Amino acid sequence: MRLLPAIILSVAILLVPVIWIFVPRLISGDESGFAGTAIDSGARIEIEMLSQQVEDLQIRIDEMTQELSQVAATAARAPVAPLPGQTLAPPSSGAGAADVFRQNGTNEIIDAYAQVVLIADRRNVNEGLTIAGPSYLTRVFGPPREVMSDDCEEMTNPRLASKLVLEEVGPIRVRMLKPAADSLRRVFEEVRLTDPDLYARIDTAGSLCVRQIRGTRGRASTHAFGLAVDLNIDGVLDTLGDGRTQLGLTILADFFKSEGWVWGASWGREDSMHFEVSRQKLDEWINSGAL
Repeated sequence: MRLLPAIILSVAILLVPVIWIFVPRLISGDESGFAGTAIDSGARIEIEMLSQQVEDLQIRIDEMTQELSQVAATAARAPVAPLPGQTLAPPSSGAGAADVFRQNGTNEIIDAYAQVVLIADRRNVNEGLTIAGPSYLTRVFGPPREVMSDDCEEMTNPRLASKLVLEEVGPIRVRMLKPAADSLRRVFEEVRLTDPDLYARIDTAGSLCVRQIRGTRGRASTHAFGLAVDLNIDGVLDTLGDGRTQLGLTILADFFKSEGWVWGASWGREDSMHFEVSRQKLDEWINSGAL
């Protein structure tokens, strides 16, 4: 029946301001036994899920406004009758008819980290931070290698090569510049203390890769300078450019932003596996003599 989506949409519209009011309170409210960003795994997942639901509702509102107007006009003239052999189910209460993230047990909460969701407000996830970019990095350090191809090769820039380390930084092993590896270790330690269930699911798709950006000649990516890492949950790679990602990565993004890292989810061609050191953090290391 055409009236049913209209009813669902009406309920959704009413829920939007409620969600926007209570989610910030849940995030900022005092929690006994926790400090700063600390929050238990279940609550953190609930917050992220609500954020995704709000984003979905906003998109649906725009798409269904015209249909809602037409259905409302029809409903005003006559009641909606069920099709032969059908009965209309009453709207569900509580979480609403579209209970996408219904949770029935601890396993479902933990498994939610790998769930693919829409990236809420992705264009603004790096607000306050900027990327360093290939031009700036090359101007400051010089190219990471004299001649670069489309294949990963050794770094030959002496200033950068002297700072390279291969280290365990918590759940993964990376080859990066020393300040970046130390910073990454701090991020993961905060995740371990705050959300150990998520920490146990973190995997990597690589860090250092000295090559030119494919489709260019001699233009090096941030990976080529040892200042970026690709992450995922449970070894499952993200689909590039679809505006969606694993729920666990959306949670990790908050920790990385606090440490001064940029998330690739905000780019025109979304790359949510990618995390790189921001220009602000890089300048801090240069000014302190760390690089």
